[in-house]
Amino acid sequence: MTAVHVLNGPNLNLLGKREPAIYGSASLEDIRKLLEGKCAAKGVSLVFKQSNSEGDLISWIQEAGAVGAPVILNAGAFTHTSIALYDAIKGAQATVIEVHLSNVYARESFRHHSYISPAVRGIIAGFGPQSYLLALEAIFANI
Repeated sequence: MTAVHVLNGPNLNLLGKREPAIYGSASLEDIRKLLEGKCAAKGVSLVFKQSNSEGDLISWIQEAGAVGAPVILNAGAFTHTSIALYDAIKGAQATVIEVHLSNVYARESFRHHSYISPAVRGIIAGFGPQSYLLALEAIFANI
C-alpha cells in the first residue's frame, strides 16, 4: 500500500464551526494533520480531499479503486441519499471504510439508513475525529 485516500463529503469543510456540540471543535485540517502523522510513521502517503459535490466523490472513489488504494469515506449527508456512491464503490471495487464523527443512530431517524454501508468493508461512527484514526488503524491492520 502506497497511499490511503481520505474522502470527505458535503459540509465537512465547516467542521469546527458547524454544530460543535455534535461534530466537535476539530477542523477538517486538524483531522488531516492527525492522519498525516500516522501515515508518515508507516511510510504511507495520505491523499486527503473534501468536496460538496457528489460527482467529485464518485470520481475520487473510482480513482482510488483503479490503483487499489484503500479509502476512508465520510460521505456526510450523501451517506443517506446516494445510490451513486454505492455504485461507485461497488463498480471500482474500492476497499472503503465508512466513517462518521457522530453516532448517526442516536440522531434523526433519516440518518439511520446508509445507502453506502452494504458496499463498504466496515463502519466506524460516533468517536469524533478518533473515528478517522480508528479507520486508519483498521486499514493498517487488515488491508
